[in-house]
Amino acid sequence: MTAARAAQITAFLAAAGWGNAARSHLAGDASARRYERLARNGARAVLMDAPPGCGDDVADFDRISRHLAGLGLSPPVTFAVDPAAGLMLLEDLGDDLFTDVVARDPAAEAPLYLAAGEVLLTLQAAPPPLPLPDLSAEDWARSASLAPEFYARAVTGTAPEGHGLEQALAAALRAHADGPRVLILRDYHAGNLLWLPERRGAARVGLLDFQLGQLGQPEYDLVSLLQDARRDVAPATEAAVMQRFAAARGQTVEAIAPACAALGALRALRILGIFARLCLVAGKDRYLVHLPRVWDQLQRNLSHPALADLRQECAILPPPSPENIERIRSRCGSEPSL
Repeated sequence: MTAARAAQITAFLAAAGWGNAARSHLAGDASARRYERLARNGARAVLMDAPPGCGDDVADFDRISRHLAGLGLSPPVTFAVDPAAGLMLLEDLGDDLFTDVVARDPAAEAPLYLAAGEVLLTLQAAPPPLPLPDLSAEDWARSASLAPEFYARAVTGTAPEGHGLEQALAAALRAHADGPRVLILRDYHAGNLLWLPERRGAARVGLLDFQLGQLGQPEYDLVSLLQDARRDVAPATEAAVMQRFAAARGQTVEAIAPACAALGALRALRILGIFARLCLVAGKDRYLVHLPRVWDQLQRNLSHPALADLRQECAILPPPSPENIERIRSRCGSEPSL
C-alpha cells in the first residue's frame, strides 16, 4: 500500500468516527480488494479497500446491498462509503464462513446449503434492481475463451484455436440457458457465505461478495453454489438443494438439468482460465490446487447429452495432470499484467 493510499484510508476512517480503531488484516481474495477488521470500544466493523480502477465499484456493492437488505436478506450494513476513493466501512458479520462451519461439523452442510438455496429463491422472486449488465449467450461464451487463452497455453505453450469452443458454448447457452433474467450474484459459494444462526429464515445466510451482480439465468448462482471450485459438495446435499430449488419454481430437476450443465460448463471453463491467469500474471499459484476439481466438474457437465457438441470442442484442452499443473506453476508471474 502506498503512503498516499494509507493516508486516504486514515482520513476516511476518521471522518466515519473510526479513526482510533484497532486495525488488523482480515482477508484478501482473487481480486484487488483488501479487507481489515476494526475494533473500537467493543464494537467491530470491516474496512473494504477497493482501489478505483481495480474492476470493483463500491457504489455497485452499496446499491446491490441495499436491494438485498430490502428483501430481508443479510448483506453487511453500510456504515460509510466513499465511492470516489473506493472505500467502505461495513458491518462485521463474523467469522463463521460456510467453509469453516462445515469443516467443524460436516453434518451442518445440508442445512446450510438448503438455507443458501432459500436465499436464491427469495432473491429471484423479486424484480432485479435495474439497470444491470445483461450479457448475451455470445458474450458469456466469449468469456470462456480464458480457458484456451490462459489455461491451455500455460500447459502447452501455445493457445489452441478456441472459436469452435465458443460457438458450441454459445449454442448450448442459447438453447438451454437463455430465458428470463434474474439478479445473479455470480460468486455465490461457501467462501462468500456466513452462517448467522441467531437470525431467521433466509436472513441466516450472510452475503459478502456481490458487487459484480448482474442479470443472468436462475440456475447460474445455483450452479455456483453446488459446483464450488474450492470444495466438494456432498452428492446428497446437492440433490436436496436441486430438488428444493426446482420444486419451488414449479419444475423438476430433470427440466433444469440442461441449463445447469451449460452454465456449469461455462463457469468451469472460465475458472480454469482465471486460475491459470492468476498464476501467470498475478503470481498467485495457490489456486492451482483446485484445477483438478474444476476439471472434474467440467467433465461432469459435458457428459450431459445436451452438450455433446461442446464436449467435442473441449478436446482442445489438456487435463490438469500433476505434470501439467507443475508446468503452469513453473511460469508463475512470468507474464506482465495488461
